[in-house]
Amino acid sequence: MNPPNSAERRREAAQNGAERSNVSLVVNGARHQLELDNRTTLLDALREHLKLTGTKKGCDHGQCGACTVLVNGERINACLTLAVMHEGDDVATIEGLGEPDHLDPMQQAFLDHDAFQCGYCTPGQICSAKAVLKEMRADLPSHVTKDLTAPIEVTDAEIRERMSGNLCRCGAYANILKAINQVAEEHA
Repeated sequence: MNPPNSAERRREAAQNGAERSNVSLVVNGARHQLELDNRTTLLDALREHLKLTGTKKGCDHGQCGACTVLVNGERINACLTLAVMHEGDDVATIEGLGEPDHLDPMQQAFLDHDAFQCGYCTPGQICSAKAVLKEMRADLPSHVTKDLTAPIEVTDAEIRERMSGNLCRCGAYANILKAINQVAEEHA
């Protein structure tokens, strides 16, 4: 028996209640047109359909941060959002942040400070760390911000609070903090 063609798969999916949509995403600067089941998460679209496996599937519940990517410059957990919700959005993954010969400053700082061990959480940590510094430069308060009327200072407490959604099972937190502080100082 021959495998079903795409029209047969769509018909079967529609009969099972699964509808599909065409979705256009700009991922790491390149536009991609995808036909996806409406239930496909952004994480699965990136990993399974675009083969960008740097973004990791950790808990699949938004609790570990391994799937953190930047959407229109803001960090999100890609496992908690559907790809169809991001029609036309600009998505940046770890693969789009730097090149092997020209790393993003945050990637370089993670290397400089050995801010990883197994490396599984590192892509999400780096994407989140970039967003953390952007949030502080924009004076967006966190739970630990003391003075809501003053410019936000880059402190260890601010960084820890903002990075609390990204877990590292290896416990590289001290070096991650050093790496983020290095980039904050370089761009102060």
